[in-house]
Amino acid sequence: MTPAATPILAVEALEVRFGTRNVLRGLNLAIASGEIFGLLGPNGAGKTTLIRTICGRVTPTAGDVTIAGHKRGKRAALNHIGLVPQELALYMHLSVRENLVAFGRLSGLRRKDTHRAVDWALEAARLRERADDPVDILSGGWKRRVNIAAAILHNPSLLILDEPTVGVDVDARNELQDVIRDLSLSGMAVLLATHDLDQAETLCATVGFLRDGVIAPKGTPRGLIAETFEGQKEIILELRRKLTKKQRDALVRSSFIAGTSEMSWSVMGAADGSTSVGLAERLERVGILVREIRLREPGLDSLFLHLSRKKTDRAPMVIEEAA
Repeated sequence: MTPAATPILAVEALEVRFGTRNVLRGLNLAIASGEIFGLLGPNGAGKTTLIRTICGRVTPTAGDVTIAGHKRGKRAALNHIGLVPQELALYMHLSVRENLVAFGRLSGLRRKDTHRAVDWALEAARLRERADDPVDILSGGWKRRVNIAAAILHNPSLLILDEPTVGVDVDARNELQDVIRDLSLSGMAVLLATHDLDQAETLCATVGFLRDGVIAPKGTPRGLIAETFEGQKEIILELRRKLTKKQRDALVRSSFIAGTSEMSWSVMGAADGSTSVGLAERLERVGILVREIRLREPGLDSLFLHLSRKKTDRAPMVIEEAA
């Protein structure tokens, strides 16, 4: 976004408090026309609260939200928002086209405008070939596209997507990403709330991590990764047998993080081709038997784990101390 550009979405010093609980604490966010912004963060961080506030469903304690220059909650602002909820909101017994006509009429479009809008949304969401099929026979990926088409019937300036690819296979996810990318290229600003970090890294020009009520850090995926890890590699251990408590504690003290199971661990560190042999030998001396050691470039998933850990839990990332 150039300095002179007026953002489609502008959130300034936003605070939301429920009783004594501060959910958002002076949050700032700006999304320009044609930009895809990835909103990342753990469950309970406040992503849904932020989306509901932007859409006028939660009244903030302080701060301002404008959409295309209009104050949040006003009819003019709502007319510029297209919301795609995580849950499917469709009439399963109706065809794709009938769903879109129904949503168009419910949103206040005139009859003659509705059919023109439906034709455009079918094309934009790549749904034309399934337009006359009942929604209930469609796969999850096709249903997600119908969800998006229903949200863009009025050609909004801001499209808000809440986990748009949850529960779909890789091919369907890639098709949905292409649809989202095409919409951004048409000039639509996109706010994408997702736990799919690969998707965010692939699709988003800018990402931000919502934690402690603010979005920080914020920047390009590659820029944030480079700034955080400064050339380090992710060192991944695949173990041959389960660890004792003493061995597990030794890995944790050396900043290793368990993966989806305790047979896989990783750490960030300076590494090269000689790292694997030396590390395997040191681990074996204390009884930790390794099946494989892999090195990979860090991604947003690495950054997410790094930010999710308490600062007091972060030991220096020195692999020589692994055992």
